[in-house]
Amino acid sequence: MSTSCSFLRVGLFGFVIMAQGLPLAAAEMNWKAGTARAVITPQKPLWMAGYGGRTAPADGKVHELYARVVALEDAAGHRGIIVATDLLGIPQGMYDDICVRLKQRHGLDRSQVMLNASHTHCGPVLKGALHDTYSVNEQQLRDIHEYSDLLITEIVDAVGEAIENMQPATVSRGMGSTDFAVNRRTNREPDVPTLREQNRLYGPVDHTVPVLAVNDASGKLKAVIFHYACHNTTLSFQKWCGDYAGFAQYALEAKHPGALALFCMGCGADQNPLPRRTIELCEQYGKKLATAVEAVLTQPLTPVNSKLEMRHSFVTLAMDPLPSIDQLDKMAAEQPSYSQRWASRLLKEIRAGKVHSRDYAFPIQAWRLGGDQLWIALGGEVVVDYVLRLKAEQGDQIWVSAYANDVMAYIPSKRVLLEGGYEGQSSMMVYGLPTERWSPDIEDRVIQGVIDVVKSLDR
Repeated sequence: MSTSCSFLRVGLFGFVIMAQGLPLAAAEMNWKAGTARAVITPQKPLWMAGYGGRTAPADGKVHELYARVVALEDAAGHRGIIVATDLLGIPQGMYDDICVRLKQRHGLDRSQVMLNASHTHCGPVLKGALHDTYSVNEQQLRDIHEYSDLLITEIVDAVGEAIENMQPATVSRGMGSTDFAVNRRTNREPDVPTLREQNRLYGPVDHTVPVLAVNDASGKLKAVIFHYACHNTTLSFQKWCGDYAGFAQYALEAKHPGALALFCMGCGADQNPLPRRTIELCEQYGKKLATAVEAVLTQPLTPVNSKLEMRHSFVTLAMDPLPSIDQLDKMAAEQPSYSQRWASRLLKEIRAGKVHSRDYAFPIQAWRLGGDQLWIALGGEVVVDYVLRLKAEQGDQIWVSAYANDVMAYIPSKRVLLEGGYEGQSSMMVYGLPTERWSPDIEDRVIQGVIDVVKSLDR
């Protein structure tokens, strides 16, 4: 039977975890952990997600795309699942389907499942997202749906395999840094090399690299989970590739044969790897990130006690009203583009009597590992202001992932929303939401949602 994706499952045996380089006696094996991974590279020439200027589907690959899974279980039997995918983002409908299946098969609720997307712009379009962005015909749309359905199955199966492989383990953590992320709103791309040489790059950034390490009884690395806040936009051609994050994962796995490397995107919606657009630069950034992770692994790490607390909540985000019918008519009459297709679709729906909701259920997840390491996972393309504010309010030790569970649009801070531009306004049409902007209180709603979820950990 013909399929749109050929998936290869690569199971990794359960492992034990300890602080890198410490003798076994220094880190009691009181966790359980298991891993699995699947190749998710499309075999059909699907449309590629991320750049509105693309005019054709993919025509090859640089390397395989993966879904990688780590399953953890603490001393009390609480399980947490970390999934890292080489995808632009997982849409709400697919997130819901995955959670329903994991609940049915393994009794896992949403708080226990963290679905991360690397946000590579050389991954496939998925069902329920970005369909206004490209001129997709009916057969291509069927291929997208076929691939997406297979992807859901493979992620669920990989989680099951990781759970089956769980063995006694220990966990440890550390913090590194690397500096290739540049604030793209405040630095013109052509100027970046000169500005970097002159130490004159401007704008907020987060160059930290949080690391969670997994080792066996002999001290050999079996898995590493790491974060960085920077768009995976080095490449813009027509070949499947995990971008710099993909190269970083490959580099770490080559350095540690048999190990699994999982990348989690930070709040990098307004951050770019600059300069860019060549394979050589992409590999260079991947190597820099892998080197930063490796530097953490070669230092004494902090053992994580076997305690895993997890919470999940949806906070309601409000949208500004749609443009007027006259404005939509004008946009729909323009030359074909994502904005023209967006306006045409909305007009058709409005005239058919559809009422568009002005609210969106935004996912917020909080994990606390070992009683003290707080890890927040936010949906959407979150700008760097959020992690900087949360670090100021919750302490520098906090980890904040974005692009997790549901990538529905950019999530601007109040500052970025007021400034406008792509992240603040026009990007909403790319994602197909029935608005041009979020309401002005978006930052307050998200931060209060995080505060509430963190407080629930203490109850």
